[in-house]
Amino acid sequence: MMYRHYEDLIHEGTFKSIRYRWVNANNISPNASAAVMASEDQRFPEHFGFDIDSIQSSIEDYKDGGKLRGASTISQQVAKNLFLTPAKSFLRKGIEAWFTLLIELLWTKERILEVYLNIAEFGDHLFGIETASQQYFGIPARSISRPQAALLAATLPNPVLLKAARPSAYLLRRQRWILRQMSNLGQPKI
Repeated sequence: MMYRHYEDLIHEGTFKSIRYRWVNANNISPNASAAVMASEDQRFPEHFGFDIDSIQSSIEDYKDGGKLRGASTISQQVAKNLFLTPAKSFLRKGIEAWFTLLIELLWTKERILEVYLNIAEFGDHLFGIETASQQYFGIPARSISRPQAALLAATLPNPVLLKAARPSAYLLRRQRWILRQMSNLGQPKI
């Protein structure tokens, strides 16, 4: 959130307010957790902060001429979003790895998900699952349905471009894919 303020000041010379409200895990629908795990990190309950299979797959795809894609876990995203800037460098990745290990050692999986859902950006200057649920659906985060949770999770690669308020055909396809993944995974035990 602080970095968004920094970007506003540097690029536009303005200050835009951030819409944000923290809620504890008891006030977040299990659908939200299931949707972000289905969308962002299906092995979240099993790994210790790093999805080695996904990292290896990404490297192999790149070696075969594909585009280098991200393989960050929810834990890594929490480390980056909470402590670091989105800048890309090997040094930042190393620091991110350190924070990821600390997070995994000190927090439960439930706490990691709670923090992730509360600090994720779900729209331009709109942070946290509670604010997103209120903004897009007029309901608290504890009440969001599976399709609503999947729509919000579908925006996470780029919530400024992928708008939950006006979902594109691509975003709706992504939502349907996430709903299928949620069904395939069942309700993951964390």
